[in-house]
Amino acid sequence: MRIRTDKSAQQTLCEGFAAIQRQFRLPTEFPEAAMAEAREVATWTDPSEWYGGSRRDLTEMPFVTLDPPTSTDLDQAFFVEKDGDQIVLNYALADVSAFVKSGGAIEQEAWSRGVTIYGLSEKVSLYPTEISQQAASLLPGGPRPAFLVIVAIDPSGRLTLRNIERILCRSRAKLAYTTVNLNEIAYLEEFANRMWLNEADRGAMRIQFPEQEVESDPTAPGGVRLNLRTPLYSEKVNSALSLAVNLTLAELFLANHTGLFRVMDEPEARALKRLRFEAHALGINWRRDESLNSLMRRLAPENMDHKRFLLTVRRAGGRAGYAEFATNNKPWHFAIAAPYVHATAPMRRLADRYVLELALQLFQGPSPSLELIEQNHRLPPVMDRASSRAKSVAQAVIDLIEAVTLQPRIGEVLQAEVVDAEAKIIQTVDSAIRSRVAQLSQVRDGDMIRVRIDKADPTERRIVLTAVN
Repeated sequence: MRIRTDKSAQQTLCEGFAAIQRQFRLPTEFPEAAMAEAREVATWTDPSEWYGGSRRDLTEMPFVTLDPPTSTDLDQAFFVEKDGDQIVLNYALADVSAFVKSGGAIEQEAWSRGVTIYGLSEKVSLYPTEISQQAASLLPGGPRPAFLVIVAIDPSGRLTLRNIERILCRSRAKLAYTTVNLNEIAYLEEFANRMWLNEADRGAMRIQFPEQEVESDPTAPGGVRLNLRTPLYSEKVNSALSLAVNLTLAELFLANHTGLFRVMDEPEARALKRLRFEAHALGINWRRDESLNSLMRRLAPENMDHKRFLLTVRRAGGRAGYAEFATNNKPWHFAIAAPYVHATAPMRRLADRYVLELALQLFQGPSPSLELIEQNHRLPPVMDRASSRAKSVAQAVIDLIEAVTLQPRIGEVLQAEVVDAEAKIIQTVDSAIRSRVAQLSQVRDGDMIRVRIDKADPTERRIVLTAVN
């Protein structure tokens, strides 16, 4: 979530962010022992000092990065080439383990954090800045230590894992989503197009959910408004690269009957029923014989009501989590429609560095170390707790922003549709607010009602809507 507001609203939001940080006991700094380690490794310039053994020197290869313009914690660099009818992705991933000693203070702190948390005025990083935004980041220059994963894709969209190894790389350029000319990157869009064929074969949904963004708006109540930003085409193309890697590593794990997977259940029947009413409230025609995946594939990313619905789907999705391989329960990710892993954000998610290490040991053989197997065994509950906390923080931020933006509108009456009569949940028509309602009785799912804004308290991060005649 990005924050762009005027000064008066910014003060309220900053106070709210501080309260959220205290409530969820988010760390404000790293322990001194971890910082001492970080300061030491940040000075290393000789590759022989890095942990992880020997590396092939690929610093002459034309790697580039593609990220938001202000990002400095760069996990991935790539170049794409042609080999006959195959398009080959060379994907470098930051090797955090080169700077994080096993059993050291940085690693111990990372296990307590689990993930980088965004949405507040300052992100809560998984690793110290000296590592995540300097020494390990795949910024231009270098050389930098990295894992290299090579994936080929044929004209039909079939993926093949060609290689995994540790390398030295040097990024040639830090490209930005907002300014990149994709035509200047050889074979990149062709690779993405083939990945979308792969997606169609799987029956998956190519959805990048909208991001909530607070913007200054002098014409809006309170001077701010909550906007939904549609991911750029360049972001969608770039995401195809990481998806290819995550899918092929999942296949490697399945073939070896081991590994840590990212899994997601299908939304429950009750959630799907609620989504149908919310779609109706937003004027979206969802045919009775149409699946959720099919509906989402035909929604228009530039349509504001469609973006609001996608955000609702994101909140109502099935349970997502981490799971080890089990012979009696094939790991499955509903949205991806395939087995899937998280491996491409090693500086932002704790598990990814261990997933990469396991993939490397499996690919090179003969078998992974017992220590690594044990680490992967310990990760699911750690990652699930960290992900749950990050999700709770994100929801608290949303609640705060809704209260800030609705506070000047107390007393207004809004049109709304009942989307869950039993739980007394409605969705407003004009601003897509989804909330419980007081004094809601004798209504059915799909009924249109009127609700009054009776309370919007940023301190409590709470809004109160009351049904009116």
